[in-house]
Amino acid sequence: MTRPPLTLAATGTGGASAGSARPRIGEILAARGVVTRDQVEACLKRQVRMQARLGDLLRMDLGVSESEVRDALEAQCAARHLDLRRAPPDPFLVRAVGLEHCLATRTLPWRRIGGATVIAAVYPDSYEAHRARYEAVFGPVMLALVTQEDLTACLARLFPAEIRQRSECRVPEAESCRSWAGEPFRAGLAATGLGLAALAISAPAAAFLLLTCVALLALTAQAGLKASAALTAHRRAEPTPHGNVLPLHPSARLRQPVVSLLVPLFHEERIADRLLSRLGRLKYPRALLDICLVVESDDVVTRKCLLRTSLPPHVRTIVVPPGSVRTKPRALNYALDNCHGSIIGVYDAEDAPCPDQIAHVVSRFAEAPADVACLQGRLSFYNARHNWLSRCFAIDYAIWFGVVLPGISRLGIPIPLGGTTLFFRRETLESLGGWDAFNVTEDADLGIRLARRGYRTELIDSTTQEEANARLWPWVRQRSRWLKGYAMTYASHMRDPRRLWRDLGPRGFLGFQVMFLGSLLQVTLAPLLWTWWLISFGLPHPLTAAIGMPGVVAATGLLIASEAVNIILAVLALRRTGQTWLLPWIAVLNPYFMLATLAAYRALAELVYRPFFWDKTEHGVALEDDRASP
Repeated sequence: MTRPPLTLAATGTGGASAGSARPRIGEILAARGVVTRDQVEACLKRQVRMQARLGDLLRMDLGVSESEVRDALEAQCAARHLDLRRAPPDPFLVRAVGLEHCLATRTLPWRRIGGATVIAAVYPDSYEAHRARYEAVFGPVMLALVTQEDLTACLARLFPAEIRQRSECRVPEAESCRSWAGEPFRAGLAATGLGLAALAISAPAAAFLLLTCVALLALTAQAGLKASAALTAHRRAEPTPHGNVLPLHPSARLRQPVVSLLVPLFHEERIADRLLSRLGRLKYPRALLDICLVVESDDVVTRKCLLRTSLPPHVRTIVVPPGSVRTKPRALNYALDNCHGSIIGVYDAEDAPCPDQIAHVVSRFAEAPADVACLQGRLSFYNARHNWLSRCFAIDYAIWFGVVLPGISRLGIPIPLGGTTLFFRRETLESLGGWDAFNVTEDADLGIRLARRGYRTELIDSTTQEEANARLWPWVRQRSRWLKGYAMTYASHMRDPRRLWRDLGPRGFLGFQVMFLGSLLQVTLAPLLWTWWLISFGLPHPLTAAIGMPGVVAATGLLIASEAVNIILAVLALRRTGQTWLLPWIAVLNPYFMLATLAAYRALAELVYRPFFWDKTEHGVALEDDRASP
């Protein structure tokens, strides 16, 4: 069927509607009987306090359909809706303005009709804001409307190489770990391993002594940092009733912004309904929530699951085109170009955030100085009672998020971010190039890059419940991925140690060494320290002859002191997070931490033969247990 010609909406020579007052879409919908004028007025009053579009308010608050809003926009602008799949744009016109402009403005030049160029726009105001630039390039222009999904898919077809480049290589190569696949990193790792093997063969006693001393040094540094963090968090937290983090209170002084929540999904067959239910508890205006379910294009399992699920109007799916790697940070980079909010949040598929969390985040960003670029929430587990492993995992997280992270934040040491319940100022995140698509612990790396640019991360007094990995081998695989990413992050930032020292300062530099290199050395060399159990059974230690009894006593004292620090931190953390029922399980933490050594050896092997492999953790295995919630 032949379609009618496009109607001229606004041209450089002053089209029919250029100078006339246009009716609002609310008036058009009221005249059509879709809504009442009183309902429209109520939405307009709410809009004064929000950075929301009226169409979104009408859809979320009054249940107006997307097609009804689109029809009203077409009538308002005297412009037709385009289907870019059936009628693709002229690629020469689109390339004349470039991918970055189209993504930023959510517009693209479609085709030339008569003496004018048709500009396809998701929002009419975007067209108006950039009309002068289009006129400078193309002469007279006129407006047509498209959906965000159509625009995104069209750009993916027109610019496959450029989009792949943006999602994978936005972080400068000097700051990325993507060169790991090339030269010095893997070669250095292999050389170190071969050197240690040669030393162990030629002088086993010397090798044993050297590595044991390194292990003790790493253990002492780790224990010292944890103890300092605990003391700092405790001393500075006393004046506030909330303890170790800054309490937040929602503020209505400023217009509430749009918040985009990115939720990467991969092979999630059982999680969709529960995920939507949990995110549906968030107490923030739906018109200001842009929830993006980020799915890989070849992930048939998740895409079928979502097709069977009825998505609310503020939830949409973003399909990530294929690339050279398939990682969570790459998917996040792609989604970043296609979301709407000025605040970007990240959740995992199994997360159950506190209902008022987004309101707290918005309030804190409104009040915080500009150098606060990131807010990190606390994490806990709703299935902590599932088994021994989940209980120990819960204690581990309580120590990290309840004591260690708040303490190192107050000490001025860069925070290695967690992978979820993260919130960023969008402008800052984009200025850093987003996430490193090749780093399998992109969160920790991003925390260091933020600090190196002079930005700060604050912890917020809001907790997200998630699913503890409660099966042995999947836990090892998950921890192995984390350790592999820690190694890649450390190597990437230590390319130029002097510059890192200047960027972070002496305290930040030393803290970085302890958190990253110290953690890696501790879990890798831990078996050497396990040999001290021989003494508890009345057996001589192999190093007694080399270091004498005073040396053995000193080393034993360090081990006992480190264990005492871990126990005290666990008690403090469980009391602060209200999980005192876990106190008896502190006694069995040692076997849990020993599993990390197995994960470390797996990580070292993967660093050599598949450094960018993302070992995905399966979700939806263990059900929620509300008794575990603090």
